[in-house]
Amino acid sequence: MKYLMMIYGNQEKWDAFPAEQWPDAIAKQEAFNAKYRDSGELLGAYGLGDAVTARMVRRVDGVAAVTDGPYLETKEYIASFYLLDVESEERAREIAADMPFADVDPVELWPILHESPQA
Repeated sequence: MKYLMMIYGNQEKWDAFPAEQWPDAIAKQEAFNAKYRDSGELLGAYGLGDAVTARMVRRVDGVAAVTDGPYLETKEYIASFYLLDVESEERAREIAADMPFADVDPVELWPILHESPQA
């Protein structure tokens, strides 16, 4: 079964995080990524740009219309996401609970119900 794990952030939180702690935080996250990549359960881990870099793209009268994003006006936004391929929901929950800082911020876990076939 495939699952999407999402981590939320906000600029206020990132700005308040002490600069000297970033290397340790990144090392912990990379160790997590390596552990589950090596087990074959982590298919991908992706950190997203700050919300100020997001764009909304729509088509209006056949032409792309691009505006600043994200769509929702909120302080919280998706900071990173992970794609898992695991044997069960229980295993996905175990991995989500092992995420560094899951004791500080929640990890959102979504089952993937449909995947477009690869060509």
